Amino acid sequence: MQRRLAFIDTLRGIAVLAVVVQHALEVIVREHPTGAYHAFLHDAIGYYMNFGRFGVVLFFFVSGFVIPFSFPASASPVNDFAISRFFRLYPAYWTSIAIGLVTMQAVTSKTYPLPQIAANLTMLQSFLEVPHLWDFYWTLTIELLFYLVCIVLFAAGLLNRRLTAVAIVVATALVGTAVAVLVENRAASVVMEVGLNLSAMFLGKVIRDTVIGAGLRWRHVALCTTLYILFAVALASKRYGGIYQGDFFYSYSIGAAYVCAALVFVLFAAFGERMAWRPIAFVGLISYSVYLMSPFAMVWVHRYAWPGDGPLAWSVFVAEVVTSSILVSWLTYSLIEKPWISFARGLRSDRRKAAALEPALGRQGAAQ
Repeated sequence: MQRRLAFIDTLRGIAVLAVVVQHALEVIVREHPTGAYHAFLHDAIGYYMNFGRFGVVLFFFVSGFVIPFSFPASASPVNDFAISRFFRLYPAYWTSIAIGLVTMQAVTSKTYPLPQIAANLTMLQSFLEVPHLWDFYWTLTIELLFYLVCIVLFAAGLLNRRLTAVAIVVATALVGTAVAVLVENRAASVVMEVGLNLSAMFLGKVIRDTVIGAGLRWRHVALCTTLYILFAVALASKRYGGIYQGDFFYSYSIGAAYVCAALVFVLFAAFGERMAWRPIAFVGLISYSVYLMSPFAMVWVHRYAWPGDGPLAWSVFVAEVVTSSILVSWLTYSLIEKPWISFARGLRSDRRKAAALEPALGRQGAAQ
């Protein structure tokens, strides 16, 4: 029976909490006078480290560690994978759209055009050149692209070849770094950023193949991580510039987010279950709901439970946002995510239990 890894859920928890805290601090800086603390707080989350991007990239690493191994040993693995992913993503996503529309109408009186809503319901709005209802949906586009690439590689018999992920990371990093350095074109930088996010996912698979599959060695991780970091630093410099514009996207903060996400993931993977922390792992278990629901929980808290200005009050606001997001997300996980995940399992062509994880993982003390 395939067992759930507590250290992976811990990473998910760290990732989503980083995103939530970043968004809460952005509300404070953008909408409230921060006085003598303004420069410090603004620079902390904009100039030095974008914690939101750090969390998102950490999610990408986790996807690379998990998703390529989600194809079941069944008569129709691609079909079963697609069914599993559909019911894993869409019901909670549709719920977030419904909650978001109600929230924005009730709290801010904002409405959205029906064509935009319809396009967003497909989760394919980026491909349809329709704006996201809310900016944080952009990460789901990257996830869908990764699923598509994994399906193509699996169908071609390449996904679990020993050096496939290594080759993808190396090639993407070399091409992406060259484009970032040599090409003066914003569109090329945007495309390369998609490539950087996908390379983070495949680097996650390289790390999995090293610590669990025993097919790779740490020298492969070192090579891929080094090239990935060079790619991230070069692209961040080109994509976000060297002059701080006062927003929360700057070459240093974005580059630092990509680099730190890689280093944190490698550290956790190296030590396995010894890095698990159960309270954060619980947040990781419901992290998809937290990611989808926290922006709207924050809107309600900001409108009706704003504690006031000053460092202590801002700390209270962040705590309110985190707590309310977890509570709401626990409900949506229990009532929406979990039932639909179970429903999807019943639709698989082969309902036999998955094979046990490799012995190397067992030595790390994988969670049940």
